[in-house]
Amino acid sequence: MHTIKRTLTDFIGAELMALTGLDEVNPNVITASKPEFGDYQANGVMALAKRLGRNPRELGAELRARLEAADNPLVERYELAGPGFINIHLSVEALRMRANALLENPSLLISTAESPQTIVVDYSSPNLAKEMHVGHLRGTIIGDSIARILERQGHRVIRQNHVGDWGTQFGMLITFMRESSAEAGLALADLEGFYRAAKKRFDEDSEFAARARESVVKLQSGDPEYLEAWRSFIDTSLTHCQAVYDKLNVTLSMNDLKAESFYNPQLAGVVTRLENAGLLQESDGAWCVFLDEFVGKDGDPLPVIIQKTDGGFLYATTDLAAVDYRCHVLNADRSLYVVDARQSLHFQQVFAVAAAAGFSDSSISLEHISYGTMMGSDGKPFKTRSGDVVKLVDLLNEAVSRAYELVSMKNPDIEEAERRKIAQAVGIASVKYADLSKNRTSDYLFDWSSMLSFEGNTAPYLMYAYARIATLLAKQGHSTQTARLLPAVSSMAPEETALLLKALQLAETVEAVAQDCFPNTLSTYLYELAGTFMRFYEACPIQGADEITRAQRLSLCVLASEALKQGLNLLGIETLERM
Repeated sequence: MHTIKRTLTDFIGAELMALTGLDEVNPNVITASKPEFGDYQANGVMALAKRLGRNPRELGAELRARLEAADNPLVERYELAGPGFINIHLSVEALRMRANALLENPSLLISTAESPQTIVVDYSSPNLAKEMHVGHLRGTIIGDSIARILERQGHRVIRQNHVGDWGTQFGMLITFMRESSAEAGLALADLEGFYRAAKKRFDEDSEFAARARESVVKLQSGDPEYLEAWRSFIDTSLTHCQAVYDKLNVTLSMNDLKAESFYNPQLAGVVTRLENAGLLQESDGAWCVFLDEFVGKDGDPLPVIIQKTDGGFLYATTDLAAVDYRCHVLNADRSLYVVDARQSLHFQQVFAVAAAAGFSDSSISLEHISYGTMMGSDGKPFKTRSGDVVKLVDLLNEAVSRAYELVSMKNPDIEEAERRKIAQAVGIASVKYADLSKNRTSDYLFDWSSMLSFEGNTAPYLMYAYARIATLLAKQGHSTQTARLLPAVSSMAPEETALLLKALQLAETVEAVAQDCFPNTLSTYLYELAGTFMRFYEACPIQGADEITRAQRLSLCVLASEALKQGLNLLGIETLERM
């Protein structure tokens, strides 16, 4: 089933093409900004009128006449407004028919893509030399939400956790482990403490630093003893990472790993291919690629460094190998890189070099899904009071602890085991939703009080809205399997119609996020849906209503609860039947 917006876009677009004789037109169908403007608006007439040298209102009047003559069953009436806007009022009966189909098969609430694609989603990508910290939160949960949404639409999603597991830092760690006491070796389980001790030694002891660099050479040359030590760090790090992923309820697993080391055998070939393409230039002993479109503030060309003077490779080299793998081995249609905004120039350069050298071609869309920084209340990157980077697992544990206090205060009569279960879901959801509800390209302030509030656009508010509907349905003895929107004997109340339409708009919201990868669009929709339900609940009593009205309103509750549950699931948020 096509979404309402897609149905209207296709229908009005076809009429515009017939009216104007143009092959490509954009009717620019959007949801109406105010109820008095209808349910949707077609705002594409003005741009077309300018293109044709026509009066926009006259062109709009002609379009309205054609639309009325076509008699689309989804539309009750059209209005011409302003300089050519078409206000669209939908047929309540047509909406009922859609709702009945969805109640019979709730999986249809989110439509599948007409042409499923193979889409790589590169996200999380922690550095395996140390534990995950708060800087990894945004990339992990934004990427996971996008992956869930694309998968739900029927795309073949290939998750890629491009973890950092190679380079100088591992030479430092291996050397420290070999030269330290047995107690230090046993302390590897405390990866963060082990890393800090090794880094301190590296910074303060030049001879140690030299030996660490020698260890890198031995590691990269495949020395079995050094490889074994390296694997011990990787295994320990991955154990830490998986524990965090499980706690966060994200869908990454060990099977999704495609670490930097995976591409190591291809890096010499990357250099050769760039050389054969005539793109490599030597600069201060390093091999670089210079492209005309990348220049610094002083007008000098900006290099993409491929190989350092000591023969070592850089992130760009590995990323080019990854582009080649995703394009020509995985045969991806899209490759999404969920990486923070500070890497924007890096990815612009890598994508440009990849296209110039044939690592990618027109069959793949390379997209940097950038995001801003999580800031503390002081407006600076979030840290502990002592100035240290906050471990992600510590942040999540604190969220669960705070949620438990809140749940215990609000519902002290609930058994402790259930309160802890609720707190686990609410705490994790609050951290995730506080992030996902913000525009991903912006920095945002991390604030415990607002994210755990039961008021406003928060996870607790949405989870409570769902639980409230679930409780209502249970008390009424209403089953989701028997829910139907019965034909009305009279017109629906405005609050009923508003809830009906809002629930049906989940699919087009998901479609938009799948295209532009802004999960906050879905968050905003869910918040508006919950608010629409609350207004319906206050204005449209169920208890005491006649049988048909009662059944209809309960069915609307089922539809709203399904939309909330499925939408929250796409954000990686667990719903609860009771809070």
